[in-house]
Amino acid sequence: MASGILKFFLPKDKIFYTLFESASANLESIASKLVLVVNESDHNKRASIVKEMEDLEHQNDVLTHTIFVELGKNFITPFDREDIHSLASALDDIADYIYAVGKKITGYKIDPTTDSGIQKMADAIKESVLSVNSAVIELRNLKNIQKVVDCIIKINGIENQVDDIFELSIEKLFEYETDIKILIKKREIYQLMEEVTDKCEDAGNVMESIVVKYA
Repeated sequence: MASGILKFFLPKDKIFYTLFESASANLESIASKLVLVVNESDHNKRASIVKEMEDLEHQNDVLTHTIFVELGKNFITPFDREDIHSLASALDDIADYIYAVGKKITGYKIDPTTDSGIQKMADAIKESVLSVNSAVIELRNLKNIQKVVDCIIKINGIENQVDDIFELSIEKLFEYETDIKILIKKREIYQLMEEVTDKCEDAGNVMESIVVKYA
């Protein structure tokens, strides 16, 4: 009898894992689009790619909302409700900030192909997002804890690398850029890109908390 009651309450479809995996896979798509943007010299083509990024960002909004709805409906969750909420928010933040970078590049009419700092940070963002997705996938069963830990270490390492790229880019910007408007625009883009890797690190920190509690 007790066994039957337990089965009734246990989640049958692992909905949270599926939603998290969909959100993190979506982040890979957005990050890949950003790499395309920073390597495209034609403004109109960049704008078209950013529109695709906007659609992906909206998809992440829907997934995040669905996670919050499921959180309110489900009595039993795979891990702490607070961690589910924090991870969903962190993944959504990553999507928001990556899209914001693309939007700023097109809105400010900056040619990213002439700026190695922007290109390097876009590549780093994609690498960080790949690690976020790899870690999220491992949450489903937590059989390979070391892989999650390795992903988190990589995310943290990339964040440090981007900090260095950011500082060097700012130094070069103030040394060589004579147009104050371009200087202000590029500095804002650099800051947004650096914040993307901060948001990836936030997601990594939540997953680290989950691993510590449940591994």
